[in-house]
Amino acid sequence: MWSYSKKFNFLVMKKLILSALLALTLSNGNVSAQKKAPAKTTELKVSIDLNQVKEDKVMVTITPPKFTSNEIVFHIPKTVPGTYSYDNYGKLIDDLKAYDSKGKEIATTKSDDNSWTISKAKALAKVTYWVNDTYDSEKGTGFGKDDIFSPAGSTILESKSFMLNNHCFVGYFENNKEIKYNVTIKHPASLFGATSMVDLDKSDTVDNFVTSRYFDLVDNPIMYAKPDFEKFTVDGMEILFSVYSPNGVHSAKSLLPYLEKTMRAQKAFLGSINTNKRYTVLLYLAENENDAKGYGALEHHTSTSVCFPEAMPAEDLGEQIKDVVSHEFFHTVTPLSIHSKEIQFFDYNNPKMSKHLWMYEGCTEYFANLFQINQGLITADEFYQRMAGKISNASNLNDTMPFTEMSANVLVSPYKEQYLNVYEKGALIGMCIDIIIREKSNGERGILDLMKKLSKEYGPTKPFNDDELFAKITALTYPEVGQFLATYVAGNTPIPYDEYFGKMGVTKTKVTLPGNPFLKDQSTPYITINPNNKEIVIIPETELNDFMNGLGLRGGDVILAINDKAYNLDNIYDMIIGAQNWQTDDAISVKIRREGTVQTLTGKVKPSTMEVEGYKMSDTAKEKLNNAWLKG
Repeated sequence: MWSYSKKFNFLVMKKLILSALLALTLSNGNVSAQKKAPAKTTELKVSIDLNQVKEDKVMVTITPPKFTSNEIVFHIPKTVPGTYSYDNYGKLIDDLKAYDSKGKEIATTKSDDNSWTISKAKALAKVTYWVNDTYDSEKGTGFGKDDIFSPAGSTILESKSFMLNNHCFVGYFENNKEIKYNVTIKHPASLFGATSMVDLDKSDTVDNFVTSRYFDLVDNPIMYAKPDFEKFTVDGMEILFSVYSPNGVHSAKSLLPYLEKTMRAQKAFLGSINTNKRYTVLLYLAENENDAKGYGALEHHTSTSVCFPEAMPAEDLGEQIKDVVSHEFFHTVTPLSIHSKEIQFFDYNNPKMSKHLWMYEGCTEYFANLFQINQGLITADEFYQRMAGKISNASNLNDTMPFTEMSANVLVSPYKEQYLNVYEKGALIGMCIDIIIREKSNGERGILDLMKKLSKEYGPTKPFNDDELFAKITALTYPEVGQFLATYVAGNTPIPYDEYFGKMGVTKTKVTLPGNPFLKDQSTPYITINPNNKEIVIIPETELNDFMNGLGLRGGDVILAINDKAYNLDNIYDMIIGAQNWQTDDAISVKIRREGTVQTLTGKVKPSTMEVEGYKMSDTAKEKLNNAWLKG
């Protein structure tokens, strides 16, 4: 879902800082036994009216096919592909009712958060319910216990914007996910519904979408907003870029250069491996702390939904678009084109997870970085530093937990707490496999060549067996790749990264990077939080940086506001992001409370740097092989 930023890993920073803040603060499903027969008819109709909003809720009406069983179970997903968490979307549903053809209510029983058993299924004519949105209910970070990750969630802003991740609004009847879905959406004429689906109704106020199965509906989010979109074509692929910026701070036109440059480079990098004819990027920009807070993106076969704060400066937002969208677009390779049966036949309410998150997320994240050096968007040193950052981030997680074991059990503890490692160690696994293949082939081939072969072997509709993938990869590459997978991916041995870098003539060294005034390094903050009142506190008895010392800040100070903008836990990441963009000698004022007394400290911004472990090219004898790795 995510990727590494040019300046810092935004998602991992949020997660690791939150964990660090909380730590510092503390120290100071079973498958149904009875299967129901599929419906005789093959279409389910859905009606959603976005003109009728009630308390940030909209009504959904389901017209089911005819059933032959005496009762039927209606499900809203517990989880969806790409999220790797139990989110219980059924909690968004209010007042679900079932009716027969004469309008008489049929008894329903809610069996769990996401399932309703409906009696007299043979007489069932329609199901209605109200759907709540998620953005304004997030608990401050978008990653709380009960939060739904914003790009997988929804918003209902009457007459302004509707983010429809369809799994939030539409469910399925047991054993009937493979039937046609016919969806009609009524909406204000002032709003345009951006999606990769084809609207079969030419009206300005009604959209009609038909998908061949439930998965295809869930796989195609829709964002309704005031029309602000751009289109461009790359190698036969039409790309739609739609932006919702509530205050008009950003526009599709102003951000288009970042996206277009990125996607043209990606297509050039992938070559023939991607054959999509249409792709949609939906960018939702959150207005304030009562809006979306889980920043990032969620991938789909032909689109991606993205959330970021509207307050983010254009250049930084462009950088995030480059990194995040590129990660999501590379998901068109894996898992969308190369995946196991667990994904092909995804069970939304009793999911069985695949062992191969190292490939689905890890290799995707690796490609999202490799293509940038390959296409000249970043330098080799920047690429090395991104990988060094991942090594550092991975070291904060469990480096001995077998990756395949973690992947297969990622929805439950203690494995789910290690999920972030798919973007860190997962990417490094992809890098090491790439290096092995480059070395053994004298630079002729790499991991992209492997993915092309796997894509040709399988493809979007032919899944592989989870336990057979390693043998297939070994057969397509070298025994050394198979040994690596067995030892470092299925095994519990930490990867000796320096050894693999050394194969490409790269060695470890210290490097100096731009810093952030509130961070010692990429994952260690100078600040913590008070869980009782959400206040931001400078960690006591900590050696502060030059900026903090120059301003007169001290350990134990409570930060109340910066440049007259109030901050607490709810918008702490806005504070950190904003500080990333301060310029040397900018005037700054920080309102604090010290020992019960409120005061304002003023001064100027001083540059922040941090010295971290990094890598440099040092062995010129391996320069040709190194160039094949990064530029081949």
